[in-house]
Amino acid sequence: MSQTTKAPPPGWPRISASVFYDDAAAVIGWLCGGFGFEVLLRVEGEDGRIEHSELTFGDALVMVGQTGRRPHCLSPKSAGGNTINLCVHVDDVDAHCEVARAAGAVIADEPTTTDYGEDCWADRGYQAVDPQGHHWFFMQRVRGPGAD
Repeated sequence: MSQTTKAPPPGWPRISASVFYDDAAAVIGWLCGGFGFEVLLRVEGEDGRIEHSELTFGDALVMVGQTGRRPHCLSPKSAGGNTINLCVHVDDVDAHCEVARAAGAVIADEPTTTDYGEDCWADRGYQAVDPQGHHWFFMQRVRGPGAD
């Protein structure tokens, strides 16, 4: 298979993820307040059901949808566990963690720095679980390859 050289649509990254929730309408507001996302698009159906939404974080985009529309689109609760891990780069991981904690995120791994060696890099990051069970990793680059 050959790679395409056509650019994605304006405002879209080359790859994005979809996450599904049993109550997508409730979690969209939480993701904005707790993790710092912004709503780009929100399409509601009957009774406020989220048919499609697009949330941004800088130049990243994640789609948030409601379970039940398609059988393979599961929430952590309906799947019996986490269904996806997402990694988001932030400017200040410690401050981000405190905002997420105050919003009610379960901090599964406290902020810690991992150094992958002088030929690689060092990141500071933490893992949070949102109110409906998805796991999110937030990280901040603290040293690039070859830097002291």
